[in-house]
Amino acid sequence: MAKRCDICGKGPVYGNHVSHANNRTRRRWEPNLQKVHAIVEGRHTRLKVCTNCIKSGRVIKSA
Repeated sequence: MAKRCDICGKGPVYGNHVSHANNRTRRRWEPNLQKVHAIVEGRHTRLKVCTNCIKSGRVIKSA
């Protein structure tokens, strides 16, 4: 399963851990995805949506 938001397409971002000795190793930041029951085109669907989309109201939750 892809770690990607179904609404905005936000996915993991890559970078480095940097220690005090300036050693660098690769790491990644995961988006905060939540499984949400939503209404899409009049149908009830289950989506993986980032919390930013939920807070901004881009998702219409089903009751």
